[in-house]
Amino acid sequence: MTSRKEPARKSAPSARTAAPPGGDLPLEIDAAGKGPLGMPPADFLRDYWQKRPLLIRNAFPGYGSPITPEDLAGLACEDGVLARIIEHDRAADTWTVRQGPFPEEAFPAMPDRDWTLLVQDVDKWDADIAALLQHFTFLPRWRLDDIMVSFAAPGGSVGAHVDQYDVFLLQALGHRRWMIDASVAMGGDHPPLDFRDDVDIRLLREFTVTHERVLGPGDMLYLPPNVPHHGVAEDACLTFSVGMRAPSAAELLGDLADSLLADADDDLRYADPDLALPADPAEIDAAAMARVVRALDLLRTDDPQRLGDWFGRFITLYRNAGEVAAPDDAEGAPRSRIEIEWDLERGAALHRHPYTRMAWRRTGNGDGAGARLYVNGEAHALPAADAAGIANAPLIDGTAYAALSTEGRSCVLALLEEGHYRLALDDGDEDEDHDDDGD
Repeated sequence: MTSRKEPARKSAPSARTAAPPGGDLPLEIDAAGKGPLGMPPADFLRDYWQKRPLLIRNAFPGYGSPITPEDLAGLACEDGVLARIIEHDRAADTWTVRQGPFPEEAFPAMPDRDWTLLVQDVDKWDADIAALLQHFTFLPRWRLDDIMVSFAAPGGSVGAHVDQYDVFLLQALGHRRWMIDASVAMGGDHPPLDFRDDVDIRLLREFTVTHERVLGPGDMLYLPPNVPHHGVAEDACLTFSVGMRAPSAAELLGDLADSLLADADDDLRYADPDLALPADPAEIDAAAMARVVRALDLLRTDDPQRLGDWFGRFITLYRNAGEVAAPDDAEGAPRSRIEIEWDLERGAALHRHPYTRMAWRRTGNGDGAGARLYVNGEAHALPAADAAGIANAPLIDGTAYAALSTEGRSCVLALLEEGHYRLALDDGDEDEDHDDDGD
């Protein structure tokens, strides 16, 4: 599928890491009664994660989609929602991509087949969709990106492609035929990953099918990065795509460089106190280049705390499609700390904004050591227990709030003022007007 939030690119990635030996490992299992992975998470991470695809039958036995195709179409008409429609003309083998939001009258006019609606970040808009993420706690929470939901009319597809991140594809409604190239997992050569240059989405120029299966409701397909695949709707269907955040080395380096430059001391400059008479005044000699390297080294840092702070800020902002803003003054004067704590003691709760991303990191050794809580690119110094508790709780009730230290409570209230939480009172009223509990 085309990149979830990145512009389409025409160049293919370089060779991916080959799967380790393990030809006797199945690429299809039945998970009935064994949990969504069909095996202990540690076994999945050891044998399949970023190594080989896995089709998991009955990952969610008897699964029923919490949303309908009509719900998804309605969401695609809302401002601020990232949505696309991809249509395929089979006769001409051409592809058309339209960006949302869409007018409501667009969907009744759609043809009976060969088109797909994709809506990203549906977990931020629907609490039932967001609840699926609790089944993926075997992965670092900061690695999870979003749940994209696609509706496909019969024959609908987005073409043969690769994703540059891990993805779990849960069939929620109807049936989809998946074709994949698992040649590397079977010990074969890397398939060609060149893209077509006649379409606006990244479709593979060549695609060889090694495995072909039809998934029904509750079945799930795991695909490591850069595994060629192609899904075609057998009937009208919904597919939930749980994707990962996987920043490229270029993105990491670029953001780190920006961070280092922002903190750089202008007094750190190229210097040549060892300058000797040049053999040629126009030549940039080896000694000059060695001095350039030393000047750049003055910016480079091996300090794990500084690097950790940079990465915590970066990863809680990376690919965040929505913004969090403080409540508008028109909503009235905010409650005081005493009032909020009174509310929490009597059944109110603080619900995290759906676009608030959190992670935490220890800054010392031992359980009682300090930590940093990262919230949408901002760092907050806290005791480790507080940082872990806040980062892992999409909802903070009176009991959770009381368990925090004074610093932790002050941090939560500051985040409330910034819009990262809404206060839901026990009588059903809300102090802020966010609609979802998303993580």
